[in-house]
Amino acid sequence: MKYTTEVLIDLPREDFIKKLDDPDNMKHWMRGLQSYEHLSDNPGSEGAQMNMKFKMGKRDMEMIETIIKKNLPEEFHMTYDTKGVHNIQKNYFKEENGKTRWISESEFQFEGFVMKLMAFLMPGAFKKQSKKYANDFKNFAEKGISVLND
Repeated sequence: MKYTTEVLIDLPREDFIKKLDDPDNMKHWMRGLQSYEHLSDNPGSEGAQMNMKFKMGKRDMEMIETIIKKNLPEEFHMTYDTKGVHNIQKNYFKEENGKTRWISESEFQFEGFVMKLMAFLMPGAFKKQSKKYANDFKNFAEKGISVLND
């Protein structure tokens, strides 16, 4: 399953990147993030991995983020792996009149009958979650609104 999410953030690209590239900010826009742990000696660089723990409703989920390309301020790509799901995220950042357009291309690959069935029956849930993260980041970056206050 592939789709693209776009959001326009009212910040210059340089300021946008500073906020996005700081892992301590993730808790303010990634709903459900409980903790993260760097697994590599080179955090934030290509090849680096991070273990991320989420609480989604009553479900606990753990995933590994791997940075596959970091060419800031233009692009930042990573993969996310959890049981039965491999997600490739390609993020592009375009400067537009002092604002930043964040274009995120998502590709989900599923393993196992249950995960494939869920993806087939509920593709909108994945798209909705991606859009929610983008809008939560927009609120945090522009207005300082954190999802921790919800």
